[in-house]
Amino acid sequence: MNIVFKPGQDGYEAENSGFQTAVSSKPAVVVGAASANDVIDAVRFAAAHDLPVAVQATGHGLAVATDDGLLISTRRMTGVEIDAAAGTARVEAGVRWGAVIEAAGRHGLAPLSGSSPDVGVVGYTLSGGFGLMARRYGRAADHVRSLDVVTADGQLRHVTPESELFWALRGGRDNFGVVTALEFDLMPVTTLYGGGLYFEVDADVLRAWRDWTAGAPDELTTSLAVIPFPDLPMVPEPLRGKHIAHIRIAYLGEDGEALVAPLRTGALMDTLKTMPFTESGSIAAEPPNPHPYHGTNATVSELNDEMIDAILEHAADSVLIVDLLGGELARPPALPGVGWDREAAFTVRALSVVGSGGAEAVRQAHRKLFDALAPWSTGRLLPFVYGENSPTEQATAIYLAADRDRLAHLKTAYDPSNMFRLTHLVG
Repeated sequence: MNIVFKPGQDGYEAENSGFQTAVSSKPAVVVGAASANDVIDAVRFAAAHDLPVAVQATGHGLAVATDDGLLISTRRMTGVEIDAAAGTARVEAGVRWGAVIEAAGRHGLAPLSGSSPDVGVVGYTLSGGFGLMARRYGRAADHVRSLDVVTADGQLRHVTPESELFWALRGGRDNFGVVTALEFDLMPVTTLYGGGLYFEVDADVLRAWRDWTAGAPDELTTSLAVIPFPDLPMVPEPLRGKHIAHIRIAYLGEDGEALVAPLRTGALMDTLKTMPFTESGSIAAEPPNPHPYHGTNATVSELNDEMIDAILEHAADSVLIVDLLGGELARPPALPGVGWDREAAFTVRALSVVGSGGAEAVRQAHRKLFDALAPWSTGRLLPFVYGENSPTEQATAIYLAADRDRLAHLKTAYDPSNMFRLTHLVG
């Protein structure tokens, strides 16, 4: 049975809260769903009362406030089933990656999870899913086998590759309904060579990492984060109060020590080691506590010295992350989903805490950086956009024109009243 919360009632604020606190919402009603039937009831109620619908598991990637709408909270839907023989997992809508990593690990398998085990599986995958093994295996969305989704007509649909919704949902997020369960492939991975190298920020460090990535094997997924660490006791002493370049490594080969040897000289801290995949969340070591942030990104065709100088010039108060793309990410998947920039060489991401200057100050700072990178930019990726513009503007910037047209056609077919408009809107 679902649990219903209205403004002012005990439990409303807790159920409405998520990891992203910069997007403040006051929904007219929050439904705590424990099953697909609860989601069906909630969607039918919303249709009867002409309410827009949003869905939230962990709230990491909130796009727009749910004011005066109906929010379906899926955090109670935590079922995880592993089929070791088939090499697959089936998870319910509220499952976080940590639960899948642990369950799959008991069978010698691993999911295509991202940098944080606290992120929800469904939202991450519907955004495309750029993870720790992306250059070897591609996006998480490319390995989905089926989805269960409640559409605007209140029907629960089992969606497989034969359906046009299968294409749209894998990259189109929640424009078409509420996904209640997801089945996807697991990989035969038990360990990886990973961790981080930490240096004081310097252009030479970024150039060395860039040069080192040239010709990198597909088994290597790597990024470099430029992070202003606070002078606080919980920060490791070598990093405390310093501006740090954090090289992140996730490598599936056997010669990890030899591979990273050219980078290690001069590191303030070195956490590289062979680890069980169940410890993979330690590589990025992202903060576990909710906080207010905005973020955006650009895919770029190269990473030249002028771009590196621009990144460092705009790095004072933001976390900036450069990801190496290529490998399997550059190849067409067997089951294509909504488009992905397969020509880009790197992604540059900006993630900023919303402080006393407010969200607009953050947006202005981000615009300065990405205006400087514009001559080399090839697009944007949905997984790393957090509230930069209106949902419609975000979709226009993210999706290729042909994909937008196809998504808009399907939106009209499956959600003619635009019930699911509280997202990166495609139509």
